[in-house]
Amino acid sequence: MKKIFTIFTLITLLIGSITFFLFPQQKVTASGKATVEWIANTPSSPGEFKQAIAPQEIVFPRDLGPHKDYQTEWWYYTGNLETETGRPFGFELTFFHRALTPKLESQNLESGSQLRSNEVYFSHFTISDIAANKFYPKERFSRGAAKLAGAQAEPYGVWLDDWSVSEIAQGKVRLKAKTDKVALDLVLQQTLPPVLQGDKGFSRKGVEPGNASYYYSIVRQKTTGTITVGEENFSVNGLSWKDHEYSTSFLSKGDIGWDWFSLQLNNDTALMLYLLRREDGTIEPLSSGNFIAADGKVQPLSPKDWQIEVLDTWKSPKSGGKYPSKWLINIPKLGLSLEGQPLMLNQELDISTIYWEGAVGFRGEMEGKPLEAKGYIEMTGYANNSLTDIL
Repeated sequence: MKKIFTIFTLITLLIGSITFFLFPQQKVTASGKATVEWIANTPSSPGEFKQAIAPQEIVFPRDLGPHKDYQTEWWYYTGNLETETGRPFGFELTFFHRALTPKLESQNLESGSQLRSNEVYFSHFTISDIAANKFYPKERFSRGAAKLAGAQAEPYGVWLDDWSVSEIAQGKVRLKAKTDKVALDLVLQQTLPPVLQGDKGFSRKGVEPGNASYYYSIVRQKTTGTITVGEENFSVNGLSWKDHEYSTSFLSKGDIGWDWFSLQLNNDTALMLYLLRREDGTIEPLSSGNFIAADGKVQPLSPKDWQIEVLDTWKSPKSGGKYPSKWLINIPKLGLSLEGQPLMLNQELDISTIYWEGAVGFRGEMEGKPLEAKGYIEMTGYANNSLTDIL
């Protein structure tokens, strides 16, 4: 599962020939905490979109592409890379799709200006230069029209301007993105079959019908390419993770955010855990996870199977958000114990949505054998303007 998001700077992009607009309103709750709500000036009732109600077959390559009958979708890439001399880097490249109204054809938006659209794409791109303790976040928005942004299944591709993911062979994709400060150009090779999260790809997030998503991951992609920081180019290699998720509604009332762990262990296995946090301090019982063995076999995990202890915290100097910054993970049924922390503390994206998403490292043991892990952790709902109820 991945992020719930705001569209804070979207208004300026939508002024002009685009048909629909979003307007933010700030609301102060009884606790005094400010939240942000978004209102569209045209109806976008979730009932008019398809909802994730029950398991359905996920088919490749069809489901690599977009699912525009659902209101929200994202393609999400993260990875830990290093140079031949061991200089470490982390990266995130995520593409989001949000439909403002359902049924494009019924609104006759296909006629008239090529820039008219009822859908928005936006993208987050970050580079974590661990050795230099520098974090480079960037965000872009565009409408889903005139090929400014889009997604397709065959050949698989997702793009927003010149940020892109493109299929170059079966199971192999190229990622490209750049800003005025950093860039990446990477090739990712799939090594394991896609992991269908939840019940055959049906990932429940709440007890209410429809509070769920369809969700799969590609967890250990061998990665090579180039990271650019300033005028320096670095040849890198490592592992990347992909999540693809689509839905219409998502969280239950009382859910305030989540912690999402994606770890690649050096015994060729992988671990995904997500914890949905509630206002009363408890964890949503439908929080979930999977352990993926070296042969691709998936072992489901529920909150009863793990204990996660927060050992330290970090307070953002920008947002004031206070995030966990050191963890102890124990999963007795796997004989697995891991202790870890961020590879650098400040990996908070202070953009239209404030959340922490960064490269992490863990050490521990599994069935008495020492092991290490690297990966990414995402934490939402710890700072104001961390919207958790848009889906």
